Amino acid sequence: MSERPHAQTVEIRLAKPSHGDTMARMSRRLIEIGLPWWCWTPKRVHKAIRSPDTIAIVARTGKKMIGFGVMYFGDENAHLNLLAVEPAYRRRRIGHDMVQWLEESCSVAGILSVSLEVRANNVAAIRFYRSLGYEKGELIPQYYCGQEAALRMTHHLAHVA
Repeated sequence: MSERPHAQTVEIRLAKPSHGDTMARMSRRLIEIGLPWWCWTPKRVHKAIRSPDTIAIVARTGKKMIGFGVMYFGDENAHLNLLAVEPAYRRRRIGHDMVQWLEESCSVAGILSVSLEVRANNVAAIRFYRSLGYEKGELIPQYYCGQEAALRMTHHLAHVA
């Protein structure tokens, strides 16, 4: 009998440089799909993992990486650069738990808000972020490779415990 994905224990932890290639490939396959160039290359992901201004996390079940997140920390605001969960593991609170992990880090660091951009036509992602308290903001035409609009979303953390 094969084990179902939702029956497995998921661990969220800081990403290591050795996770960078897998994170970049997942970004290309799950986030940057259909765009003409690869923005989050392995080199760029490795740089983010090593940056003192960035937190990169992975969600794993056993040895399999099933999700990841990359967040940049400014003085008062943070920016969620990337968040992805493998399709077979979605709707199991993994994305929610990763965002919560990152936002708790923001609270510790004194960060007041988190912003992100999402493809304006990605209704599921927009609904997901709204469920976490993110508010719709500015629509940015041609944000993605001069082709697709992005919706900027923001979560004000002052009320997050």
